[in-house]
Amino acid sequence: MSDPVLHSFAPVVAPGARVLVLGSMPGVASLDAGRYYAHPRNLFWPIMGALFDAGPDVDYARRLARLQAAGVALWDVASQCVRPGSLDARIEAGSVVANDIAGLLAAHPGIDRIRFNGSAAQALFRRHVLPTLATVPDLARLPSTSPAHAAMRLEDKLAAWRAGLCGLQERG
Repeated sequence: MSDPVLHSFAPVVAPGARVLVLGSMPGVASLDAGRYYAHPRNLFWPIMGALFDAGPDVDYARRLARLQAAGVALWDVASQCVRPGSLDARIEAGSVVANDIAGLLAAHPGIDRIRFNGSAAQALFRRHVLPTLATVPDLARLPSTSPAHAAMRLEDKLAAWRAGLCGLQERG
């Protein structure tokens, strides 16, 4: 029996978006919950809490609204793929269909930065999306917030994410 094709979520983006944070493909916990970064040990929401008051203690819809108000958009590089489990390393290369990131950027011309949540998102982008872009925004990889990448301390990840999202209005 083969693994099913997984499908990512719609983008979270609003007028005025300035930075697009791209993951690879939601993990099993996120797909089951129907929410970005739903695994309880994923550090994405704690980091967004420190930066934009959009932490895990805040209602999910309000978290998304706070990110949008700060100019942050969320999406994944892959629209669909086959991946047993949640590890990015298990994504079957030939199964990846990329999201229409070029279309999103055209619809939201204020997005001038793309930040990758880890190296897998960056690698998928370079392979499947970069060749389709007429103009390329500023690109940078940030440390993965996944619990599978626990070698870096939260404080160090937070510092890297703060630097990568600098210029956006942080909570005061």
